[in-house]
Amino acid sequence: MADHAHNLRSQGGNGRPYGVITRGTTGFNRLRRSDRWTRYNPDVQSLLSGTPEPLAIDLGYGASHTTTVEWARWLRQINPATRVVGLEIHPDRVLPPRDGVTFELGGFELAGHHPHLVRAFNVLRQYDVDEVPAAWETVTSRLAPGGLFIEGTCDELGRRAAWLLIDATARPRSLTLAWAPDDVERPSDVAERLPKALIHRNVPGEPIHDLLTAADAAWEHSAGWAPHGPRVRWRQAHQLLRDAGWPLEPVRRRIRDNTLTVDWSAVAPSS
Repeated sequence: MADHAHNLRSQGGNGRPYGVITRGTTGFNRLRRSDRWTRYNPDVQSLLSGTPEPLAIDLGYGASHTTTVEWARWLRQINPATRVVGLEIHPDRVLPPRDGVTFELGGFELAGHHPHLVRAFNVLRQYDVDEVPAAWETVTSRLAPGGLFIEGTCDELGRRAAWLLIDATARPRSLTLAWAPDDVERPSDVAERLPKALIHRNVPGEPIHDLLTAADAAWEHSAGWAPHGPRVRWRQAHQLLRDAGWPLEPVRRRIRDNTLTVDWSAVAPSS
């Protein structure tokens, strides 16, 4: 295995892309759950709609343009003037422009750009957990004022996903879990896709474990709603969690995915 920490240090500050090459796996609609959430997130909406020509960067888009172009279409529903750039650290993956999206060589240093929104999916999952804070700091230090960073992971087909919304202080604001309603037996099944900062924390005594345990209990308690389908059942379970005091964002609209967005303060590692 490559020495990621060495690569991060050696590539920083000398004009070369900052990071290491990842597997590059991608596919059509793989990030659709995050795309839909992003489109309707109030913070993202306010940021993009309040900027005349916002810049969004898809960091580490992989071996294909597909997910970057899909993301651009969603973002342009908020602001048609949104400019989207895909960055890849592997020179062979840099593609010609397509559908109004440009592609460049770059890594966590963002190739000199100062974007309003950055997304990095399935990138840090392939790093060591102790490298995560430096990567967050590198990205967020280059954001435009008020900028946001979405960092997460998903499975190969995009049916289970989790991501963090991080602000310019390099501190997450929230964690979101999202899954295809018919793909899991219980909410904690999504734990396998937790972001790198949390995936090793899903053990008794840690806040993320407490949340997933509570979500499973609420799901079981809502079993009487199962005949109405997993979406209806999850809405009931979600409300039970809110009633129990978990700081979850309300489900503001009927969506295709089952989602849970919680304040970072409720799930941040205990030490």
